[in-house]
Amino acid sequence: MHKTKTLLALALALTTAATTQASAQDANAKLKACFIYVGPTGDIGWSYAHDQGRKAAEKALPWLETQYVESVPEGQALPVIDRLAKNGCQVIFTTSFGYMDDTLAAAKKYPNIIFAHNAGFKRNPNMATYMADFYQVYYLNGLVAGALSKSGKIGFVGTYPVPELKRHLSAFALGVRAVNPKANVNVKWINAWFDPAKTREASEALLSEGADVLTSAEDSATGVQTAGAKNIPTFSHYNPMLKFSPNNVVSGHIAHWDKIYIDFLTKVHNGTYTNKNLANVDYWWLLSKGAVEMGADNGLPFNAKFVPQLKAARMMVGGKSVSVYDRVMALNAQMSKGETFDPLTGPIKDRNGVLRVPAGKTMSVADLNSMSWVAPGVVGQVADEPKK
Repeated sequence: MHKTKTLLALALALTTAATTQASAQDANAKLKACFIYVGPTGDIGWSYAHDQGRKAAEKALPWLETQYVESVPEGQALPVIDRLAKNGCQVIFTTSFGYMDDTLAAAKKYPNIIFAHNAGFKRNPNMATYMADFYQVYYLNGLVAGALSKSGKIGFVGTYPVPELKRHLSAFALGVRAVNPKANVNVKWINAWFDPAKTREASEALLSEGADVLTSAEDSATGVQTAGAKNIPTFSHYNPMLKFSPNNVVSGHIAHWDKIYIDFLTKVHNGTYTNKNLANVDYWWLLSKGAVEMGADNGLPFNAKFVPQLKAARMMVGGKSVSVYDRVMALNAQMSKGETFDPLTGPIKDRNGVLRVPAGKTMSVADLNSMSWVAPGVVGQVADEPKK
């Protein structure tokens, strides 16, 4: 009997030790996350910002291992996903709108892999969506652009006329007109996410047509550099670009993808997110989450050179004249705290006069992700724009 008890105790001890060892191995096991980029990591824009987020996540999370593939054309992601799946990727981030259908197909093909698609709206039990969106920041920088323009002509280099760009363009135009009701935002589309040559051509065309403020949504610093060469105020996009034109970058739209990547991957690692419960997981992170920032550089809302001019510029708010600088800083602080101001609160009519957002209403995430119209003040052709 004593021998039997001893054997049972030994077996229990071995089982406990094995369980403890397995738990320790699980805790120390690397989670492999892989990233697919539409542009080169050196584009200084979108793909560079995502890669900075990847690096920050890998630095912050000791159990994380990452891999990436750059310059993958939209519509051609599936073979790359196949390769990453064979390489043992447990989480795959696809970081461009045009990867949406390929990502969904891959999620169905590989049900044990977790997918997260950036900027889209289609999901699956093992496929989430995520976005660090700029529409609030574009409105703030629209206020700035309206204050700095003397001609009332502001140039906007657009990539593709998809909902993301239409909401950013519209928020920017609404900001411009809140300061200068007669100003226009002239848009030229280059139909590319990353194409410095087309960006330079579009930027120069906008400047030759009289634009005295310029912003570009393309993924390089070319727009900033072109504006700088003509001594025109301009804005950073996705990353700080002050160093490329220190006398001309006023502010900008800066993304912090690490905020989302660290949160998402931590929840995968601790079991909160699995390959079966992501169908309703949609990150829509704005100023209040720290996923985006208004700034010429990290932590620098404005280039000091332009502050006196912005403080001198005035706009009407609730029947009172206030400085544009004070208004921008107040709204930035308010939205960063998650308070109620939303630049796309109705009533808003589109540029054809059709009421799109009723008085007192704000646009839902679904509305923003399917936005086809553009706001008053936008000049130039916009594909798939409804007329009524």
